[in-house]
Amino acid sequence: MTEPALPGIKGILFDLDGTLFDHRRAADAGITAWLEDRWPGHPRLGEAAGLWAALEVPYLAMWQAGRCSVQEQRRLRLAALCEELSVPVPGDLDAAFADFTVRYRRHWAAFPDTARTVAGLGGFALGVLTNGAQRMQEDKVRAIGLAGLVGPVLTGEVLDGHFKPSPAAYTGAAAALGLSPQEVLLVGDDVDKDVTGPAVTGMRSVWLDRLGTERAPAGFPRITSLTELAPLLHGPPDALARPAG
Repeated sequence: MTEPALPGIKGILFDLDGTLFDHRRAADAGITAWLEDRWPGHPRLGEAAGLWAALEVPYLAMWQAGRCSVQEQRRLRLAALCEELSVPVPGDLDAAFADFTVRYRRHWAAFPDTARTVAGLGGFALGVLTNGAQRMQEDKVRAIGLAGLVGPVLTGEVLDGHFKPSPAAYTGAAAALGLSPQEVLLVGDDVDKDVTGPAVTGMRSVWLDRLGTERAPAGFPRITSLTELAPLLHGPPDALARPAG
């Protein structure tokens, strides 16, 4: 294996959805197909994906805060979508969500830059730090061919209930790699959870802005593709300097 280019960085944690795995494309296709199969020609079919994406945020937050189970947030989210679209709420929401999941899984895929990037990171301890449900996230990693290549898959379910951006999520994930937070770099697409959040623990981070439409928070490097990560790691030592304050 090659030695890490930057002596201070010994491990890399990747976010999963939106970073290694194209969750949005799969979820958009899955929920659109689910609605079209049940209510063909629905006049708001084109809005389903956007509505589903918006509903993810509050309902996942409820689960991560311990206010409901992961299965309950799925029921609540699907019922909310049906109510918004003025269609009958399924009597068996668990079965209905399972039907959606079948369609969601059909579209699971890594981003085109994922495999190449992971393959080029010999010498680093690798892991995945994600806020999804443990079993689902492990399934995704296997489905896109990264099982055994990216190290442990770590969610709040195995980190004592701590989800990003809780500082304990970052320190726990670093410990799972056998490292201190100061020795770990986190790469992800969410500014709060993957970029500014880790800084309070001394963990460094890189913002993956795939759309390339926004400015990175001051003091944090921004890349628009994972292919830019290796040059950053092998660049000037101050490219991954810890943000001030």
